[in-house]
Amino acid sequence: MNLRTGLLNLPNLLTLARVAAVPVVVILLLSDSRVSSMWAAAIFGLAAVTDFIDGWLARKWGVVTVLGKFLDPLADKLIVMAALIMLIPLDRVPAWAVFVILAREMIVTGLRSIASSEGIVIDASDLGKYKTIYQMIAIPGLMLHYDYYWFFGLEWGVFHVNMHNFGIFFFAIAFVLTLWSGIDYLQKFFRVFAR
Repeated sequence: MNLRTGLLNLPNLLTLARVAAVPVVVILLLSDSRVSSMWAAAIFGLAAVTDFIDGWLARKWGVVTVLGKFLDPLADKLIVMAALIMLIPLDRVPAWAVFVILAREMIVTGLRSIASSEGIVIDASDLGKYKTIYQMIAIPGLMLHYDYYWFFGLEWGVFHVNMHNFGIFFFAIAFVLTLWSGIDYLQKFFRVFAR
């Protein structure tokens, strides 16, 4: 299968659409307005949904490609890190926490490259998948940031949600899972290379 054939399938096109969404999210987060935040959250949310759909389709249709295996985690890292970095000047996420997450991603990616160059594949644990899920929930909440009210009729009344608190709650869980999965990967790496 050549590069063109490997590229032109729906799962890979969805992954490329996720990469294309990165500059759009970045531009939208240059503004602190509620409308801009809502659009950024909507586009990020759509990109997060494609993350789950593209992998599922690739496995279902039997079109898992080397290019897809490379692009999928790269697209995830790009959109998550771009969004988190853009949320720092808006004071919606602590800079030190974003630094720790970025450092973890760089360390794990570097160790994967070393293992791969030695012909060793170190399987990622489910912790990494859970980390991604919680990040994909937390980030739109942090983007939406403001208080939102929904009216459910006379019996239910008004439902109030502070989206910043919602986002921070899931971000804290994602942060713990980021550290945990990073430590887990380091342990696996050193176990393999200690043999």
